[in-house]
Amino acid sequence: MLKINSQDLRFMQEAIQIAKKGCGNVHPNPCVGAVLVKNGRVILSGAHLKFGGSHAEVAAISKNPSLARGATLYVTLEPCAHYGKTPPCADFVARHGIKKVVIGMQDPNPLVSGRGLRFLKKARLEVVCGVLEKECRELNKDFSHWIRHQMPYVLVKAAQSLDGKIATRSGESRWITGSPARKFGHQLRAEADAILVGVNTVLKDNPRLSARASKKAPQPLKVILDSHLRTPVSAKVFSRQSPAPVIIFTTEAAAKNRRNLYRGKAEIISVKKKNGHVDLISALKILGKRGVVKLLIEGGGEVISSAFSAGVVKEAYFFIAPTVIGGKNAAASVSGQGAKRMKDVFRFKKYEIKKLGKDILMHGEF
Repeated sequence: MLKINSQDLRFMQEAIQIAKKGCGNVHPNPCVGAVLVKNGRVILSGAHLKFGGSHAEVAAISKNPSLARGATLYVTLEPCAHYGKTPPCADFVARHGIKKVVIGMQDPNPLVSGRGLRFLKKARLEVVCGVLEKECRELNKDFSHWIRHQMPYVLVKAAQSLDGKIATRSGESRWITGSPARKFGHQLRAEADAILVGVNTVLKDNPRLSARASKKAPQPLKVILDSHLRTPVSAKVFSRQSPAPVIIFTTEAAAKNRRNLYRGKAEIISVKKKNGHVDLISALKILGKRGVVKLLIEGGGEVISSAFSAGVVKEAYFFIAPTVIGGKNAAASVSGQGAKRMKDVFRFKKYEIKKLGKDILMHGEF
């Protein structure tokens, strides 16, 4: 059984907090933080801050290589031992005289998993793995899912009334929730690699799908499911005010001459149909191959329903306003066929509730 002392817990927790600085900027790489410790205090620290940039261990040690010699390294993820965008971190750590490495979790990537540990041990460094492992896995649950399945980790976001409506019967939806909830929603966008909506959302709401709360570059990829290519070329998703690549997934049902309308505006990708619509799983597989690790689905109700039916939703954020819209013709946050029996409903495995202004956020995992 792994023996963990209070010092290991304290410094690994600090490494986890530092790792969060890179979240939203490093995909398809994992978020990683590192601290170097001597005589019971942190002397150097670093995080993987952007894709293609220095890994956390290298970022920390490079600040003062001579000071790092003889230190203990705390790192949230097993150091890599292969050449990718950057040289192997395990070799870099060993060459700079680190005496001990304390690791949060083994890397789920088959290119790394276990190789970094073996390299460090062979180099005669003391190695401990599994400190605050649960917390470190939580930090990179989206990355781990993407590595295992080669498909994005899917989150759903919806702003709705108490009775589950996302618009009035006339289609009016601005604004169901208040400013604090909308600000939180933009933060979710900023942390995603891509935002996905159906064509009806584009037609009714004309959203930019930008992350206006974010200073990161580039903006999240914009994805539209549009089986008949009905997206207007004047839609705000193409606005220069929120520059980001746009992908429109369509089917053979779309008129071929319409594809030319989007030249220079969007990439058009044809996939197979399912129940008369774009097959969501086919689209997700393509996005996964393109390095989309975290995907935020924002609607509408049919698209969200298809995501639940396909079993791909991992988390959901329901922003609930203290209002009742009513009406059988008012759009619902989750529509589609719905569950036939209670045993088929989707239940949160765990959830939290918080107040955002006058609204309530219910966030949970499936």
